[in-house]
Amino acid sequence: MKTTEQIAAHVRGFYFGGNWTDVNLKFVLAGVTGEQATTRVGSFHTIAELVYHIDYFVAAVVKVLQGGSLDAHDKFSFDHPPITSDLDWQNLVETVLRNGETFAELVADLPEARLWDDFHDNKYGNYYRNFCGIIEHNHYHLGQIAMVKKLLAEAR
Repeated sequence: MKTTEQIAAHVRGFYFGGNWTDVNLKFVLAGVTGEQATTRVGSFHTIAELVYHIDYFVAAVVKVLQGGSLDAHDKFSFDHPPITSDLDWQNLVETVLRNGETFAELVADLPEARLWDDFHDNKYGNYYRNFCGIIEHNHYHLGQIAMVKKLLAEAR
């Protein structure tokens, strides 16, 4: 298996399962309602904010992998579109999962030699570093989502 295919497997593991943590985004978000997704617990980000934040950076990298420019700014990374219904929430979740699969496909298809090229600009390091960083970042926020979900369940 090529390194790019292995990285893509890690990406899919985060979104759909089969990783070492035995926790994945699709499973953790199963059953979460729009109301729960937008309910703030203390000073923590909402589930919707965290899900959007995960996707914000993945979508930016997907754009680069598709030949576009990098256009992502931390200050906008939690600004999800309004969620006023369960349908709005489900649409966000479906978009995030679809973007995750697209990301995995693009990573798997990347010529292996490109892993060591600068990602967009040398200040961001190489493609490999960015792909691993996104996986790490996503798992970090998945843990937050799981904890917020538990806190919401305990508050009932």
